[in-house]
Amino acid sequence: MSKKLVLIAALALSPLFSAQEMVTRPVQSYQTAQYQAKKKAFVDQLLSKMTLDEKIGQLNLPSSGDFTTGLAQSSDIGKKVEQGLVGGLFNIKGADKIKAVQKVAVEKSRLKIPLIFGMDVIHGYETTFPIPLGLAASWDMNIIQQSARVAAREASSDGINWTFSPMVDISREPRWGRVSEGSGEDPFLGSEIAKNMVYGYQGKDLSVGNTILACVKHFALYGAGESGRDYNTVDMSHVRMFNEYFPPYKAAMDAGVASVMASFNEVDGVPATGNRWLQTEVLRNKWNFKGFVVTDYTGINEMVDHGMGDLQQVSALALKAGVDMDMVGEGFLTTLKKSLSEGKVTQAEIDMAAKRILEAKYDLGLFDDPYRYGNAKLAAKEVYNLENRTIARNAAAQSMVLMKNDNQVLPLKKTGTVAVIGPLVNNSLNMAGTWSVAAKHDQSVALMKGLQDNFGKEVKFISAKGANIDYSAKLEEIYAAHGKKTDRDNRSKEVLLKEAVDVANKADVIVLAIGESAEMSGESSSRTEITIPQSQVDLLNELKKTGKPIAMVLFTGRPLALTNVKDVPDAILNVWFSGSEAGNAISDVLFGKVNPSGKLPMTFPRSLGQVPIYYNAKNTGRPLSQDLVDKCEYQRFRSNYMDECNTPLYPFGFGLSYTQFNYSDITVSDPNPKGNQTVQASVTITNSGNYDGAEVVQLYIRDMVGSITRPVKELKGFKKVFLKKGESKKITFDITPESLKFYNGDLKFDWEPGEFDIMIGTNSEDVKHSKINWSK
Repeated sequence: MSKKLVLIAALALSPLFSAQEMVTRPVQSYQTAQYQAKKKAFVDQLLSKMTLDEKIGQLNLPSSGDFTTGLAQSSDIGKKVEQGLVGGLFNIKGADKIKAVQKVAVEKSRLKIPLIFGMDVIHGYETTFPIPLGLAASWDMNIIQQSARVAAREASSDGINWTFSPMVDISREPRWGRVSEGSGEDPFLGSEIAKNMVYGYQGKDLSVGNTILACVKHFALYGAGESGRDYNTVDMSHVRMFNEYFPPYKAAMDAGVASVMASFNEVDGVPATGNRWLQTEVLRNKWNFKGFVVTDYTGINEMVDHGMGDLQQVSALALKAGVDMDMVGEGFLTTLKKSLSEGKVTQAEIDMAAKRILEAKYDLGLFDDPYRYGNAKLAAKEVYNLENRTIARNAAAQSMVLMKNDNQVLPLKKTGTVAVIGPLVNNSLNMAGTWSVAAKHDQSVALMKGLQDNFGKEVKFISAKGANIDYSAKLEEIYAAHGKKTDRDNRSKEVLLKEAVDVANKADVIVLAIGESAEMSGESSSRTEITIPQSQVDLLNELKKTGKPIAMVLFTGRPLALTNVKDVPDAILNVWFSGSEAGNAISDVLFGKVNPSGKLPMTFPRSLGQVPIYYNAKNTGRPLSQDLVDKCEYQRFRSNYMDECNTPLYPFGFGLSYTQFNYSDITVSDPNPKGNQTVQASVTITNSGNYDGAEVVQLYIRDMVGSITRPVKELKGFKKVFLKKGESKKITFDITPESLKFYNGDLKFDWEPGEFDIMIGTNSEDVKHSKINWSK
């Protein structure tokens, strides 16, 4: 290994916690007036040469399939490209294949307009990072931005110049499988992640060839579907939209995101794909978005089933709403010409949509060099290399959340015998998690391999499967989507359990890997039960009888209700789905090479009946007193359950460490600030344990009295800091009136004077308090 790669490997296991030193917004070349004027002149001239069919063609985004290079011209897609009827393609992979199709566009079509090439590069390209919910658990914006930068470098070298990411939908609904693809329940954390993902993908200059167009999705409110069922109805007030669900989309706009994807759900009774208030009034008029809007897969066509009309009607509705590009459905391609002749759409609306697509291509530099993206020799060096995998390994380790650690079972000792048991112990195909379409799944590092490779010389590892993912073979077949096999074992449960117990009895400690398989979460993966399947619960309970310490490694793409299992193992380490380097990263944490520092970006409920449950809820007029909340006691005629506590099992922001952090009381620089003053709120934290480690210090604020009801607390800041054992640091947050603003009943974004509860702590429930009275 070269000295450079040795250094990279060392850095990956070191505490890269430069905290919330937020990366400043890149100054992009296309923001200058001179550049904009030049672009406008070029695009206007090109539009003047285009026929109506060619303009509509720019609005067409078909899926390519994955044809071979030699079929690029003769395929149906190839013929449409040659006729100028395609604006871009997605689902095509490989520099040579993409170059072959681009060659048809720029050498065979009349005006030689290049294509854009998109792909679902969601949490990495071939080098995969933790699922987005896992990345969010790192609370480390540098790591998150870096993950997008690596993905952009890999994808662009292989010909991709557009990703359908980041997904920033706020969700408080763990039954919805796509929580795995987002950043959780909080608008502040979600906004920070949204802008850093955009920075990572788009960089400072879209035309350099190793940056790609980002696409924020799904606009809007997709994460609030009723009953957690995918694609389902959404209905909420505008006050709630602007305060709780819109902020991450707005943050992406402010970061300069180049494109937006419409959501499947309805908003105010109109599907988002055809919703002019959403796509034009909010997105363009309020937020000044200058990029282009693309539908989700067949989003226009699906408005027919919503009851909005036939394909011609809904296509016209989408165009007039502000949609610029039609993914797959070809409603624009097949109906807009007729709608124009009938006066149902205007030439100006078609021209504007085509103009926005052409402007994006100009920003990518495709008119200067249509082949700047995609070079097979470059891809061979850039894609899935050791440096990228090392970065992914570090990101994975930082994303893991230690949820329990009784008797300091973790970190494991580097001696003796460890039994590694569970249905995913040797399954590399499931390590990357959902939405990993370009990943090298067969090369992902499974848990057992990671343990053996890293600690096999010091520790004896023995293994058994112990159980299938689920007792139901039918359900397992559903779970094994997209080639991610669950390796079902057809032996009886009794045989599997006996084998696991025999292995456990030979060991000093048990590492039990259970939870979900990769595609039990993700798109179209809604669940009515969010518990660990009974087959695996039975395995856990049987192993408990051996009396051996159990460290449970939890694989999951969503918050799970763990009440029935949390008391059984001695330790619980939530590893989400960790990506290409899963086995290595999990090993690093289990054996203490990395001290876990992840914090939950989404609340874990005690039971399904509590859902939706989230930390920044509002009080009712009959709240349960805090002492009864803490005691989990019921009181009639108060807002509580007869059969369950009000509190979550694990709150938002929760996460343990191998060390211990103590917080001082809060000090504020001025308890009675006025006007646009800045107030410093500070705590001193001390690492009083036996390990060096990182802590995410969290700032929450409660507006005690408002013109509309206000949440019981809201995240307003966080800093991830590294402390050596015995070290203390003073952590200070700047609070300004900007921190206090919200959308009032008139949707005016402002702050109101009065009393504020300032909270700083290790999670949303365990906080110190201080009060300030702020006047205008």
